[in-house]
Amino acid sequence: MAGFLSRCIEKIKSWIHWSWTYLLAVWVVLVVFVVYILRGPLKLSENFSYATMFLNTLTPKFYVALTGTSSLISGLILIFEWWYFKKYGTSFIEQVSLNHISPLLGGTDNPNPENNNSPSSSSSSNSTHQQSMPECKVWRNPLNLFRGSEYQRFTWSKGKEPLTYYDMNLSAQDHQTFFTCEADAGKPEYEVMQRAWRERNPASRIKAAKDALDKNPECPTAMILLAEEDTSSIVDAEKMFKQAYKAAEVNYKKSIQTQHQSSTQESIHRRDVNVLVYVKRRLAMCARKLGRTREAVKMMRELMKEFPMLNLFNIHENLIDALLELQAYADVQAVLAKYDDISLPKSATICYTAALLKARAVADKYISCSRFSPDIASKRGLSTAEMTAVEAIHRAVEFNPHVPKYLLEMKSLILPPEHILKRGDSEAIAYAFFHLQHWKRVEGALNLLHCTWEGTFRMIPYPLEKGHLFYPYPTCTENADRELLPPFHDVSVYPKKELPFFILFTAGLCSFTALLALLTHQYPEPMGIIAKTERAVPINPVQFCQGKRSHPLQLYAASLAIVFLAHILTWLYMPVSYILEKLEAILPSNLLHQLSRI
Repeated sequence: MAGFLSRCIEKIKSWIHWSWTYLLAVWVVLVVFVVYILRGPLKLSENFSYATMFLNTLTPKFYVALTGTSSLISGLILIFEWWYFKKYGTSFIEQVSLNHISPLLGGTDNPNPENNNSPSSSSSSNSTHQQSMPECKVWRNPLNLFRGSEYQRFTWSKGKEPLTYYDMNLSAQDHQTFFTCEADAGKPEYEVMQRAWRERNPASRIKAAKDALDKNPECPTAMILLAEEDTSSIVDAEKMFKQAYKAAEVNYKKSIQTQHQSSTQESIHRRDVNVLVYVKRRLAMCARKLGRTREAVKMMRELMKEFPMLNLFNIHENLIDALLELQAYADVQAVLAKYDDISLPKSATICYTAALLKARAVADKYISCSRFSPDIASKRGLSTAEMTAVEAIHRAVEFNPHVPKYLLEMKSLILPPEHILKRGDSEAIAYAFFHLQHWKRVEGALNLLHCTWEGTFRMIPYPLEKGHLFYPYPTCTENADRELLPPFHDVSVYPKKELPFFILFTAGLCSFTALLALLTHQYPEPMGIIAKTERAVPINPVQFCQGKRSHPLQLYAASLAIVFLAHILTWLYMPVSYILEKLEAILPSNLLHQLSRI
């Protein structure tokens, strides 16, 4: 019984939606019929005659006020539409039409209702939607700089803050997640550090870390904060991290023996593992920055071997950067073979390093761009190695289209943030900041990238709807990047947003009505003639200029514009006049008389 009622309700809804298609035409016919029946009591002919008399007595000032008001209203709509588009990326009128008016006119939220009864189809559609429109997840930058010895020096020299509050707040949340646990309650040094991670002021954080060291000189998390923010050089940061590593190693060895005793001990061990891995990775980064690259590679390999399941810090991206510095391209290829897997999340480092290795095989032979021009490529074709390199570049550009502009130095680089958005401008800055030197070292690689990277967009006509090798490009990257990147940076946007139709329409309407208001105010007599007459009467420019006090050239130009408008009105009225003449010859005169009166 319930199924029968639901089918009946669905049938009624379908009839209602179908009737909307013809309801407008039926409504117009009914209105015309009612008006014709009530033409006598309503005194339509007298009212129309009064209206015509009123319009004929209007002065040019009325038309100036009318067109000026129309221009003002359309200008206000234009300003609001532009503000809404810049803030939310869509048109307010279009959004209201799609979300509120379209459902009333027969639109449905689910275009395939017959498939909703199948659990498998619904689950597959949900999984497909999740794959096609992923959330904009923010990731920690594996190559983030040191606040005290790098970011702070930039602030001192330029007077600008390289990090946003949103970015630093995310780092504070990460530190609380990595370096604290439930068992810290009752321990004075860890309670102080919990407050220190939440502090906004750098001086307050540093003071709290020193207080924690006073309470416990072997507190590794306090040493981490001081190494990150209270050192003025990489050498000083490395010394502090070495002290933190000794304390973290002692705590790790203690907790590894008691981790299975209780859940509390397990959380302590997990915290100690995070501290140990973080400190050793930062020590490896210090060695990399100080020129001890082989030592850095050794430490990173040890971390990846000892903690193979800990992918939280993306240590393999640090390893790729160090191996590229050593020009150990075979080792880089081995790392890519392990991490460039379909089941693992991609990154710009993975995709563009793979493209660099493929381009390296052919870029040394072709230093100039002429080898890869479309004309030459269509004539002789590309070799297998060249096609592989071009496809790898297209794959990388599809994943993150912002990177080539930084590698080709078409946009200026800034210091990378502490967090990045994959496929966004922040990830492009972080990659190019560290890997531009590797591309320059491979002679001809940047020329190959310059000649081929724009071909990617021919394979993706509209990246927000479909992708070629990856899921469609997300729409939320611009807003997230603006939160992560400093305000003095011009955020790269992909794809470029086109202006909505209603913004162009209101701009044209505002300009046209403003022009009419200006012409009506400056030359009221001819514009009044144009507004009052049904047929446009040609105006002689010479006669119009006589008796005017303005400059003759200005008057002549204005008269030409008015004549042009008059001819446009004449051309628009010609088909209407032709149809009326044919109707007069066919239909009886009394019927035409009644219609003209109506």
